Amino acid sequence: MSLRPSLQAVADAVPHGARVLDIGCGDGALLAHLRDSKNVEGRGIDVSAANVAAAVARGLSVVQGDADADLADYPDGAFDMAILSDTLQAMRAPAKVLAELLRIARRAVVSFPNFCHWRVRGSILFGGRMPVTPILPVSWYETTNIHFCSIDDFLNLVDELGLKVESATFLSGGVRRSPALANLLAEQAVFVLSRP
Repeated sequence: MSLRPSLQAVADAVPHGARVLDIGCGDGALLAHLRDSKNVEGRGIDVSAANVAAAVARGLSVVQGDADADLADYPDGAFDMAILSDTLQAMRAPAKVLAELLRIARRAVVSFPNFCHWRVRGSILFGGRMPVTPILPVSWYETTNIHFCSIDDFLNLVDELGLKVESATFLSGGVRRSPALANLLAEQAVFVLSRP
């Protein structure tokens, strides 16, 4: 099974045989890939009943739940890795969710669209409208995104929370890019975080 580039970057950060919790797991494509290619022991949580049903149909252990409220139910250190892929911007309390990720897991993989990519900036500057791009494919009134952030915003939050960035991958057009000018040139970012 082929993953879209941002999910592949997330999968690349997960070690073989890890115990993983995928928060906002969608239809389970990433968890199924990790199970089949890296022998992970995966669990998932998603707010959508249809996504949960699709993931369970893949033979995955996924429950319906709201990450903003339900992560508190998981015990400390229950997982090697917690994954939050393209979900941070939809959380009501992103700082709280990041702290929870690193309470329930030793490491966290977090990916998100960069709202300071040059196409987004150009759409606002020259068009006067919120962008619709391949990474942000729906109009502002249809999106689940409630917290728009840039790579620099995310790094500032990581600093405020006292977290450590173990690695960072930047993507544009599905291709990995240099960290130079990432806040301007990267459409998506994938970070691996831990506590110092």
